[in-house]
Amino acid sequence: MLVLLFEDDPASARLMRAILEPLGCRVLSTANGAEGLELLKRDLPRLVFLDLGLADMHGLHVLARIREGWPGLQVIILTGDTGVESAVRAIQMGASNYFTKPVNTKQIEAAAKGALERAALEAELDTLRGQLSRRGGLEERMGSSAAILRLQEQLLQVAGTSMSVLVHGETGAGKEVVARAIHDASPRSRAPFIALDCGAIPESLLESELFGHERGAFSGADRRREGHFQLAQGGTLFLDEIANLPLGPQAKLLRVLQERQLQPLGAGKPLRLDVRIVAASNHDLEREAEAGRFRQDLYFRLAEFRLSIPALRERPDDIPYLAQRFLDEARVELRKPLTGFEPAALELLRAQPWGGNVRELRNVVRQAVLLGQGPELRASELEKLLRRGRRTAASPGAPPAGEIRPSLSASGKAGLERAEREAIAEALGRSKGNILAAARDLRVDNKTLHVKLKKYAIRARAFAPEG
Repeated sequence: MLVLLFEDDPASARLMRAILEPLGCRVLSTANGAEGLELLKRDLPRLVFLDLGLADMHGLHVLARIREGWPGLQVIILTGDTGVESAVRAIQMGASNYFTKPVNTKQIEAAAKGALERAALEAELDTLRGQLSRRGGLEERMGSSAAILRLQEQLLQVAGTSMSVLVHGETGAGKEVVARAIHDASPRSRAPFIALDCGAIPESLLESELFGHERGAFSGADRRREGHFQLAQGGTLFLDEIANLPLGPQAKLLRVLQERQLQPLGAGKPLRLDVRIVAASNHDLEREAEAGRFRQDLYFRLAEFRLSIPALRERPDDIPYLAQRFLDEARVELRKPLTGFEPAALELLRAQPWGGNVRELRNVVRQAVLLGQGPELRASELEKLLRRGRRTAASPGAPPAGEIRPSLSASGKAGLERAEREAIAEALGRSKGNILAAARDLRVDNKTLHVKLKKYAIRARAFAPEG
């Protein structure tokens, strides 16, 4: 198993080799970011350890290049900086973990084992996805109903142009899937596809996230930072849930789109842009503009071409294909010996309203695979999951009549969280409260387990032997 190490400190490089080689890893080491990127082109590793303090470029720039060229590659960050800003930024950009120096040998061992297991799993899933692929495009990702074939035809008409595209669809219908398909079918397919959820970032940080800033641009800006527009240069920038963008940033976004250039905070001169915009919303953006909740001029800039994704309930012929696809992916990931659905189970799925669309279907199937006894998922097993979303007022614990009941997607999520919480508790019990051992048992990295422990308010010491 090949591991690539970006590390300009010889002593640290020797220590990392001493940790990784006994695990069966062949370690390629470089002190230079540009050289390491060339090594990646020649010999693709399973795992990268990346020091942020390289001599020729900042590690985050190397990470951005890795994400552009090798988006599925596992990257673990090493840093001598005890501040959290770079680490948080690295995780946002797709790093799987980070450690501050001097490194802890056992933590690096556990992180490497977990990352290599995930890399092997991703390779297995990629093989499966290739086997599932039919005629490519949206058919492989969304199904082959007449509605999807019409959508794909429209998509191919606009993909080769430079027009901005506005994608409308309900939550969970597959807006990012469509945006990626536009990018993949365009002349920009070899350049980056960068996605930003406009509703997930505080307004105070939006301008920096979109347009970047120079070092010293404001208090706390201790280094230069590229925004999403710079990261997407030459490629596609996907602005998800664009209706959540506040009016102030809308004006700045409009100016950038009109002038095709931007000026990062603190920069002395503007940068020319070559970025294709795909925006998406689950709201009718035209009505939002008419109501004054969204700028009309920005709406017309974004909606040079419009695509509408039909809800899953409007295309039930896609449900058996999608359900089988999600089952095949989940059985590999969860290592369950399930092969498919009994006919009654598929009919049950086809009859559901799917308010959460494809995302809800995927959640239900994954939970069914986790709990299923096999070899096929039965209608009775699915009915138990689906029933949670439609309990009657007379059921014990159900809300009184007139109150809002939990949606099926919310109930499914709650069920998955219960199963996750129970699995963590069992692993901690087996490890007697040892978090590293529990993480190995659960095949997750140490940081992920710490996040889950905090989320579920689980105290590892409660599982440790007394005395």
